[in-house]
Amino acid sequence: MPANRILLADDDPELCKILQTEFTSFGYHIEYVQSGEDAISYLEQNQVDLAILDIRMPNVDGFEVLKYIKREKPLIKVIMLTAFADLKHLVMSMKSGADRFISKPYSLEELRYTVEELLK
Repeated sequence: MPANRILLADDDPELCKILQTEFTSFGYHIEYVQSGEDAISYLEQNQVDLAILDIRMPNVDGFEVLKYIKREKPLIKVIMLTAFADLKHLVMSMKSGADRFISKPYSLEELRYTVEELLK
């Protein structure tokens, strides 16, 4: 069975590298981009099973990427990540169609469990 494909969109390059290393070791194929524009470009040209989106990115934020996914690729599961975990972002994420909402800082175990749960 081929590895599940994950797209991570986060403007923190260190976090992206760490998560790519970790999720690759768990058997996933994970690519990362550092902007919402790059996430949409990547999704236009590639198939993924799950997207992990930081809410706050310059220019095109995670909500814009989520709207694109729900409109163009509705089968992709979406996890929204944010360091600004307030009720407003949680409600916006769920109303916009996100599958999960995780606030930073989070544990790698929590993120891995959520990914495994969504990709079952």
